[in-house]
Amino acid sequence: MFDFFHEISQTLGHNKVRTALTGIAVTWGIFMLIVLLSMARGVTNSFNDNMVRNNYARLMIWSGSTSIPYKGNPEGRRIRMKDSDLRSVPEQNTKYVDRVTSRLSGGDKMSSGKARINQSYSGVFPSEMPVGNRGNITKGRFITDRDIDTRAKVMVLPQTYASQLFPPDGKDALGSRVNCNGLSFLVVGIYDSKWKRDVFIPFSTARMMASDKEDLRQLSVDLKDVHTEEDGNSAEEGVRKTLAENHNFDEKDENAVYISNYFTNTLRSKNGLAILDTCVWVLGILTLLTGIVGISNIMFVTVRERTHEIGIRRAIGARPRQILSQVIVESVAITVLFGYIGIVLGTAVSQIIAKLIGDDGPLLNPTVSLSIAMEVTLVLVVAGALAGLFPAMKALKIKPVEALRDE
Repeated sequence: MFDFFHEISQTLGHNKVRTALTGIAVTWGIFMLIVLLSMARGVTNSFNDNMVRNNYARLMIWSGSTSIPYKGNPEGRRIRMKDSDLRSVPEQNTKYVDRVTSRLSGGDKMSSGKARINQSYSGVFPSEMPVGNRGNITKGRFITDRDIDTRAKVMVLPQTYASQLFPPDGKDALGSRVNCNGLSFLVVGIYDSKWKRDVFIPFSTARMMASDKEDLRQLSVDLKDVHTEEDGNSAEEGVRKTLAENHNFDEKDENAVYISNYFTNTLRSKNGLAILDTCVWVLGILTLLTGIVGISNIMFVTVRERTHEIGIRRAIGARPRQILSQVIVESVAITVLFGYIGIVLGTAVSQIIAKLIGDDGPLLNPTVSLSIAMEVTLVLVVAGALAGLFPAMKALKIKPVEALRDE
């Protein structure tokens, strides 16, 4: 073992400048591969986290206008979805549809007796509770099914508006009352979010307050038992067919209602992330190739300088396999040595980036996992073996008699 490391040190020492330059190339290639893989992992982690926290098995539907004449009705007819669609869509699509909800907005001013703000409300169902990157309930509760059934005059405020309506910090907001559209609402919940500023009230209460008692501009369809893109497309086709029957338009008319299929879009995005991961590996390995070629050149020089030594070993009975393995193992050792320097540096930079971005940034935990480190190690071993293979083959071609004559 000592002789083995001594030979490696001799190889490094005889070609100091060339070895240093080649080592930098290998280190840089592995460093870039680690950093790129960690960034790609951060994007994937963020995407998967959003999938868990948000329901992406969903269809969003908006009213449109017909573009195809149908059963005597001209094109350009406005389609107006109704409350009845909230019941008929799940009833006629039991295989894939879990529930159907909607949202109503209205109002423009709210006051608490202490302050006044210009803000509209959103009438929603309990499934719209802020979760994850949409926010989190910090005090009280969200809208419940009982609130929907009783048309309760309750309200959930974002922390920003709670502080404005009940200055200075909104501590008195929970349990207090807010006037909106001439009605008094009890504040039952406060949520905190960096992006959302919606004021939530029960959908049924918003329906009661609306001037139009039936029309809905949008539907939200939560799906179940969907696993493939075919399942998602089938669910979308079934919902469109039901709405076409309800409102008397051609089910092939995509302009009558606009449907955004979050589920199939998510599957396509996951495929895109897989392609991104593959591209990162290809780019990193191509960068690493420059260093591998350099190591191969070093081993060619080493074989030439040790021709006499190889000849002596062959003359005293060393087998070709022993010569071959010696050159390849030395090449692997040099590659892994400089490669691990790149792994350490890349991992350190990834950790620094993760600290700087935090948990709320566009990348979630952009660090290298154990599996990635093992994969990179395997790449190093294979690359080192390939770098030493051709010099080793050249060493095998050296004839003992000629090598002993070499000076």
